[in-house]
Amino acid sequence: MIYRIREKFWGFGNNFSITDQYGNDCFIVKGKAFSWGDQLSFQDTSGHELAYIKQKLLSFQPRFEIYTNGNLFAKVTKEFSWFTKKFLLDVPGPNDYTIDGSFWMHDYSFTRASGCVATVSKDIWGWTDSYGVEIIDGEDDVSILCACIVIDQVLYDEDH
Repeated sequence: MIYRIREKFWGFGNNFSITDQYGNDCFIVKGKAFSWGDQLSFQDTSGHELAYIKQKLLSFQPRFEIYTNGNLFAKVTKEFSWFTKKFLLDVPGPNDYTIDGSFWMHDYSFTRASGCVATVSKDIWGWTDSYGVEIIDGEDDVSILCACIVIDQVLYDEDH
């Protein structure tokens, strides 16, 4: 499945819309306008919350937690490295996602023990403020899309 993530610039908070490759609405992400740290609600098109993303403050590296049904489900952490950026999507069990590539260019991939499971590329919609996320069948689309939103937030925070 290919998704398109687009940040909405007008309004309060960090808001994103996520569509499929045909332009059909799939998900919306609503950020709280005034909060300590980033807090975002990942919702389906009817407004039902599928995940909640919350920034952990006072940590050495940027760290976010993803909650589903009120329970901690996964953590996204920016890993320490000298020359490149690297993220880890820590999900229950031993098969975490390693995320690396060129984050500023929106050209990175998610890998697990089985290999590459998702790629992010601005090339799909290079002429807009959007980027594409291609996820192979059988993967957790919501977790991967939440991690993409987290990476977007980390890069924005580092730039400002």
